[in-house]
Amino acid sequence: MNKICQILLRPSLANNLATTMRTMPALVASPRWYSADAAAPPAAVDKETLDKLVRTNKVVVFMKGNPQAPRCGFSNAVVQIMRMHGVQYDAHDVLQNEALRQGIKEYTDWPTIPQVFINGEFVGGCDIMMQMHQSGDLIEELKKVGITSELLKAEEAKEATKK
Repeated sequence: MNKICQILLRPSLANNLATTMRTMPALVASPRWYSADAAAPPAAVDKETLDKLVRTNKVVVFMKGNPQAPRCGFSNAVVQIMRMHGVQYDAHDVLQNEALRQGIKEYTDWPTIPQVFINGEFVGGCDIMMQMHQSGDLIEELKKVGITSELLKAEEAKEATKK
C-alpha cells in the first residue's frame, strides 16, 4: 500500500470518515464535485482562461482523471480528503488536455498535479493538502470561504451527544 493511502487510512482518520459516513449518508449518495470539462478543451490555455477556471467554484482541483476515477495516487488522495470534508468542488482532468496541463503548471509556477485552489487562490498540491487536513488547517481555510467541513459537523455532533 502506498504511503498516501497509509496516511489516509490511519485509525484516527478512518474513524472520522466512518463517523461522517454514518452521520451523513447523503455524502456518499450525491456527487460532491462538478466538472467543467464537458465542452471541447481549448487548443491553448491563456492566463485569462485559467483565471476564470480557478474561480468557477469556491474549491477547484486540477487533477489526473476525475473524482470518480482518479488516474494517480496523489489525485486520489486529494479526492479522498475532499470527500472526507464533504467539499463540493470543480474538477478539471488535465489528462484530457495537454494545454491545460502545461498551462496550470505555468500559471501557478508549481510543477506537479494535482493543484488545489480555494476561493481563486492556489493552495498547493497533494502534500500541502495532506498537511492541512492532518493539522486541521483545511477546516479553517474552508470556513473562511463559507464551507463547513463534514468532519467538523460530525465532531460537533459527537460532542453534543456527550453533553
